[in-house]
Amino acid sequence: MQKPVALTDPHGRQIKYLRVSVTDRCDLRCHYCLPKGFSNFQEPEDWLNFDETTRIIAAFARLGATQVRLTGGEPLVRHNFSELVNKITSIPELTDLSLSTNATRLAKQAVDLKRAGIERINVSLDSLNADKFKQITQGKLQKVLDGLQAAKQAGIHPIKINMVVMKGINDSEVQDMVNYCIENEFTLRFIETMPMGDTGREATNQYLSLQLVRQQLANHFELIPTQMKGGGPARYYQIANSNVNIGFITPISQHFCETCNRVRLTVDGTLHLCLGQEHSYPLRDLLRSGISDMELEQHIIKAIALKPENHEFSENPTKLVRFMSQTGG
Repeated sequence: MQKPVALTDPHGRQIKYLRVSVTDRCDLRCHYCLPKGFSNFQEPEDWLNFDETTRIIAAFARLGATQVRLTGGEPLVRHNFSELVNKITSIPELTDLSLSTNATRLAKQAVDLKRAGIERINVSLDSLNADKFKQITQGKLQKVLDGLQAAKQAGIHPIKINMVVMKGINDSEVQDMVNYCIENEFTLRFIETMPMGDTGREATNQYLSLQLVRQQLANHFELIPTQMKGGGPARYYQIANSNVNIGFITPISQHFCETCNRVRLTVDGTLHLCLGQEHSYPLRDLLRSGISDMELEQHIIKAIALKPENHEFSENPTKLVRFMSQTGG
């Protein structure tokens, strides 16, 4: 008999999915994520340590959450990251542990991550053109491509590519990215730009509705509606005569708030109840004050009661102060 989910928000949504940021630092500088020249990162003494992170995840799991995604910043810059993965995989109630990464360090870590318990990954990749990739991220494309191949060889599956589609920057590469994913049997997910902080709002100047992208692709590929495990907010289509699915994450043109089942934990132990709102609940100081596991669970339940019904990206795009890397992917 399936355990009931104790984490039900005021709008009747069961919270089964926790996204955990293990660092706000990153070795890339994507212009829609981190402000240019930003250096005001959290200090290490303010980070949750691995035992604290695991304790919060275990409390969520006892309350009925089954799915955890480890994010950043870039999680692979966190020292001894695979140790955290090992700790989390010992939590019996969890059925799904995944990772979001930019893949720059994946070539060296893929085998260890697979051994530690990472079954599937999402990789940010906005361009297959080395010069354009550097323009967007200030990084080297080849590191990402090598990381993807290392993950594939290590047996990590599925591998999902996340592409933020930006008008006038990489929208001409949409079909090329589909072909690349067909060739490598990667799942592809397109994402609309979001007004997260000043840097995200600047990126919305390049906003492109994914409804237009889907129509464009339908002229070249037969798209069959489908679903995927761990699909999250994406609406998926299988490309006919292939094993490849493509998804569309549309927080602006067609929001998915009514089905939102997730909350986010930042590296400093703050729960954010909505990606597009400021509702939050601090847990780190409670942990360090010596609260019991039962008390921790009660605080998590109180936090979930704060989860808003929807974001206001379209109605109030200047509302959100924090930017994406501070929130976690």
